[in-house]
Amino acid sequence: MAEIKDPENTLIMETTKGKVVISLLPDLAPGHVARVKELAREEAYDGVVFHRVIPDFMAQTGDVKFGKKGGESFNPSRAGMGGSEKPDLQAEFSAVPHVRGTCSMARSQSPNSANSQFFICFTDAPWLNKQYSVWGQVTEGMDIIDLIKKGEPVQDPDSIVSVRVAADV
Repeated sequence: MAEIKDPENTLIMETTKGKVVISLLPDLAPGHVARVKELAREEAYDGVVFHRVIPDFMAQTGDVKFGKKGGESFNPSRAGMGGSEKPDLQAEFSAVPHVRGTCSMARSQSPNSANSQFFICFTDAPWLNKQYSVWGQVTEGMDIIDLIKKGEPVQDPDSIVSVRVAADV
C-alpha cells in the first residue's frame, strides 16, 4: 500500500474483490466528506452491496438501509432506494471533473437529496460535471473497482466488506 499522507482524509475500503484507497476532498465538499467519514466510523457501509454497476460508466453503492447484507432492512430488490437515517445533504457541486476514479454522491432529481449512496467512475463522465458532489478520488485500487460484478441490478452483487478512515486503523 502506498504511503498515506493525510490519514484523517483517507478511506480504506475493503471490498469482496480487494482493497481500495480513496483520498477525500474536504476543501471541495466538506459536508459530503464529513458524512462519508461519519458513516464509515459508524461501520454503516460494512456489508453494503454494489447494487448498480454499469460498464464503462460507474459502480454505485452506499444504500445503508436496503443494501446492507445482514441488515434488518436488507432487500436486494430495493437496494438503491434507501439511505441513512441522517438528513439529506445540501449540494456541493464544483468544477472538478468526473474522471476515472472520481467518487461522487448519488442523488435523486433534487440537487439536495444526497444522503449515503455514492458512485465511483470507471471512465470520464463529463455530463456529470457540476451536477453531482465530488468528494473523493481513488488513489489506489481502481483495478479492484474494475473487477466489481456488473449489472443493473447486479445479480449476486459484490459488496463493501469495510470502510475505515485511515487515521482510525
